[in-house]
Parts: sequence; structure tokens; C-alpha cells
Amino acid sequence: MSDSILSPPTYERLTPDTFLRGLWQENPVFAMLLGMCPVLAVTNTTLNALAMGLATTFVLVCSSLLVSMLRHLIPKQVRIASYIVIIATFVTLVDYAIQAISLELYAALGAFIQLIVVNCVILGRAEAYASKQRLHTTLVNSLGMGLGFTLALLALGTVREVLGQGTLLGIALFPEGFQPWVIMALPPGGFFVLGGWLLLFNWLHLRRARQVAVTNGAAAHAR
Repeated sequence: MSDSILSPPTYERLTPDTFLRGLWQENPVFAMLLGMCPVLAVTNTTLNALAMGLATTFVLVCSSLLVSMLRHLIPKQVRIASYIVIIATFVTLVDYAIQAISLELYAALGAFIQLIVVNCVILGRAEAYASKQRLHTTLVNSLGMGLGFTLALLALGTVREVLGQGTLLGIALFPEGFQPWVIMALPPGGFFVLGGWLLLFNWLHLRRARQVAVTNGAAAHAR
């Protein structure tokens, strides 16, 4: 007897939370700490961070949609291998597209474009969500996850470029005499900035949890 007969699939109902959880409570970078290689390696400038975020979002959305469409056709025994083939197909498209758009950007991102294939965010969403949910909820959820990943990269890239080079998207922000914090453009700077954002994100999470607890307690007391 197949697993589908033993345990019928439980589909998620489409709600605003389907999209928003990728931005906040399940943010791939700040909440789940996934995809750390590109987060630390290519966020030395805002442009690199934006390009990597958009490329990852494209691969995430397209591969999740295809996995969701084929979820009843892919045998359980070869599902991971099938997901990797699907993801690699879209990574190849992104690889060629970035080469065609800008060789300078392609060189700046380096091998991390091809390494999108092994990004935990994408493979994790294919296995944990897209293979179990319907097409429209998968589309909305993967868009939220991709946007949350892109915003996290932008947060790091903006801080590192402003402090490390004194520019934003290549435009000078400070008068002559400004001494850039060179370490921010180096790998240790990525760790420092990521640590700062994680502290802020966790503080906001705890603050919101306390507010919800106080509100629920007041409502229970009023009853």
C-alpha cells in the first residue's frame, strides 16, 4: 500500500503568512542560518549582494514550482537526485544569463553562482515544502523565501560597502578624507556584520514574543 493512501497529504491554506514567514520568522539567513557561504562571500558590495539574491530567488521559485508540479510523478527513492537535476538546470540558465549581462559581475560572483546548486535554502524548500504542497502556495512561499534571502544579503552588502569602501552602489557617500574600514570588505568583516544583524534580529524576535505574551495574558485575564 502506498504512503499516499496511508497518510493523505495535508495542503496548506494560502494566507498572508505563507508569504511573510520567509521575511520574518523563517528568514533563511537571520532565523535559519542557511546559505551562509554566499552570505559571507559575495556581500562585499551591494550590487553583488543584489545579484546573488535575485539569482537565488529565480532558481528557488522555478525549481520549487517544477518540483510541486511533478510531485506525484517523481519516485520517492530518487527524489533528492531529481531535485538536484531540476535545480542544476535553472542554475545553468542563471549562469549563462549573468555572463551575457555583465562579465564583470560574473567574475565578481565567481564560483558562487554554480554553488547555488547546493544552497541549503533551495534543496530544503524542495524537500520540505514544494514536494508536499500545491502549486499556488508553493509559488507564494518560495517568493517570500527568496525575497527574505535577498533582503538579508542586501542588509549585509549595504553595510559592508558603505563602511568598507565609503560608497553605495559605487556612488561616493563621504567627503574626501574618509578612511574606509578595509576589514569590512574582507571575510572577517562579513562575520562582524552578520553578527550585528543577528543580534538585532534576535532582539526584535524576543521583543515581539514578549509583546504577544503580554497581549495574550491580558486577554485571558479579561475573560
